[in-house]
Amino acid sequence: MHLTLAAAAIALACAGNAQAKTDEREKVEILYETTLNLIHLLVEQGVIKQEMADEMIRKAEQKAKAAQQLQPAPEKTVEPVASPPKKGEVRVTYVPEHIKREIRDQLREEVIGQAKQDGWKEVSVAPEWTSRFKLEGDIRLREQADFYPKGNAPAANFQAIGQQIDNTTDDSFHRERVRMRLGINANVTQGVDLGLRLTTGNVNDPLITGRLLGPPPISIGSPVSTLQTLGTFDSKFSFVLDQVYLRLTPWNWLTVSGGRFPNPFFIGTVGNIYTGILRPGHTIPTAGVQHTDLLWDADLNFEGLAVNLHPWQMENRTVKPFINAGIFPLQKINQSETVKAKDKWFYGVQAGVEWSPEETDTKVRMAAAYYDFRNIHGVRNPNFGDTLFNQTATLFRQKGNSLFNIDNDGDPTTNLWALAADYKLANVTMVADYSKFRPIHVIGTLDYVRNVGYDQNKILARTGQDIKPQIDAYQVRLTVGYPVISERHQWQVFAFYRYSGRDSMLDAFTDSNYLMGGTNHKGYTLHALYGVAHNTWLGLRYNSYSSISGLPLAIDSVNLDLNARF
Repeated sequence: MHLTLAAAAIALACAGNAQAKTDEREKVEILYETTLNLIHLLVEQGVIKQEMADEMIRKAEQKAKAAQQLQPAPEKTVEPVASPPKKGEVRVTYVPEHIKREIRDQLREEVIGQAKQDGWKEVSVAPEWTSRFKLEGDIRLREQADFYPKGNAPAANFQAIGQQIDNTTDDSFHRERVRMRLGINANVTQGVDLGLRLTTGNVNDPLITGRLLGPPPISIGSPVSTLQTLGTFDSKFSFVLDQVYLRLTPWNWLTVSGGRFPNPFFIGTVGNIYTGILRPGHTIPTAGVQHTDLLWDADLNFEGLAVNLHPWQMENRTVKPFINAGIFPLQKINQSETVKAKDKWFYGVQAGVEWSPEETDTKVRMAAAYYDFRNIHGVRNPNFGDTLFNQTATLFRQKGNSLFNIDNDGDPTTNLWALAADYKLANVTMVADYSKFRPIHVIGTLDYVRNVGYDQNKILARTGQDIKPQIDAYQVRLTVGYPVISERHQWQVFAFYRYSGRDSMLDAFTDSNYLMGGTNHKGYTLHALYGVAHNTWLGLRYNSYSSISGLPLAIDSVNLDLNARF
C-alpha cells in the first residue's frame, strides 16, 4: 500500500506543479479510492485474504503518518487561485496511462510478496482452505535379528502357564519389517482442530502376538506395534486407522481432546517438544524424540477423553506447571443374564513442572502421576461349564503379568487366562536437558513406577496362589547428541538400563522391543542415530534382556533401521 501511495505522489508531480491544492487533494482521493477498490476486488476474487488486505492498509497508513511527521513545515506561499468552472463545464482529473500501469505493477508485487511471506507457493492457484491442512508422515525399514542363548525354557512351557511366547530357542531368527504412517492435521476454525492418521497394520502378521478371548485364540492387531513383517507371499498389507480425534483449545492454557489420540501424558520428552497433547501449530518430530518408554510404548494411542492444562507458558517464566488427566474405556462389555463381567476403564492424572533456572543452560521437567485400571483383574467362573466371567480376561496382553485360569470346564487345553492382580500405578518421571554445548545436548532421564494396588491376600483368595510381589520398575537413561535428527551428519547416541518387575505395570501397553514385550525383565539398550540426508537417518540398536523370575528366558536383538519423514 505504501508503494501505491508513493506512485500517487509521482503522478501528482507529473500532472504539473501549477495545479491548485484542491486539485491535488482530488487526485490523491481518486488514487486512494482506486487502490482500495483494487484491494477489495482482490479479496472478493480470493487472491488475498481479508486479514492480509487490512494489514497492508494499516502498514501503509502508519508509514504515511511517520513520513508526514518527519517532513519540515511547508513555507507559506501564495497559491494561485483556480478560476471557477464555466457554466456547463465538467473537469476530470487526468492520470497518465504509465502512472496507472505503475500502480498496478507495484500493487501486484506487494500482494504476491505478502502472500509468499505467508507461505503460499502459487498465489493464483492455492485456495484459502489449503492453508488449514497439514500433511505429514514417515516410513521405517527394519532388519531385525534375535538371538536366543542356550538355557531358555521351551516355548511350550511358557504357553502352558498362559504366557504368549512362540519361540525361545531359534538363535538366528531374522525378520524384515516395514512401518508407514500418514497423518493429516486440519484447523476447522480458531480453537478447533482435528487429527487423522493411517498406519500399516499387523492384524495378519503372524509374528505379532495378540490374543482375543478364546479358545481358540484369535489374532488381533497389536496396540503397541505398527510394524508389518515381510514374507507373506506378497499378500497386501493392511492400512488401519491409528488416530482420529477432535482437539479443542478454547484458551491458550487449555486443551481438550476426544477420540483416539496420541499419549496425553508427559513421558520424558524434552527440548522444543510440548508436554502432553500438542497445541495447534506444534508437531512432534519422529526422529530422536527423547522419552522414557518404561510404562507406555511410543506407538500406543489412547481412546477416550483427555484434558491438558498448561498455564503460565510464557517464555520468560522460570517455572511452568502443567496438569494432564483423562478417562479411557479399555473394554466395553454388554452385560446380560449370561455375562456378568464389568466394563474395563482406565483413569489417569499427572501433575508436573518445567524448571528453567535463570542464566543456566539446563532445563528440568518433573512429573508425578497416578494411573488406575478398573475391573482389570479376572474372576473365576463359579460352576462347571459357566462362562459368566469369561470377559474378565483382557482383550490383549503380551507377557509377564501374573495369571490364573478362570475357565471351569476341566479341560486343560481350553484354559482361559486372566490377570491375577489389580493395577493402580504411582509413577515419577524426571528429565534434565543440559545444552551448554549447543547444538549438542546431554540429556538424563529417570522413570520409576510402583503398583500400589497389589494386594497379596486378595490375589490368594482370588486365585488360590500365594504370589510374591514384584511391583517395582525403573529406567535410567543418558543421551548425547542432537535432540532431533533432521539434517545430514547430525547424530545421537544413548543408552539405558531398565528393570521391570512382574506386576509393576500392565504388560499389554509396554514397549514390544524388550524381551519380546511385557514385564518381568531386566537389561540394557544401546542405540545410535545418524542423519544421512534431510529428514533421513539410520538407526542401530542393540538390546540385551533376561527374565527376573520364573522360567529362564534371555534374548539379545539387533535392529538396523532406515527412516525418512516429511
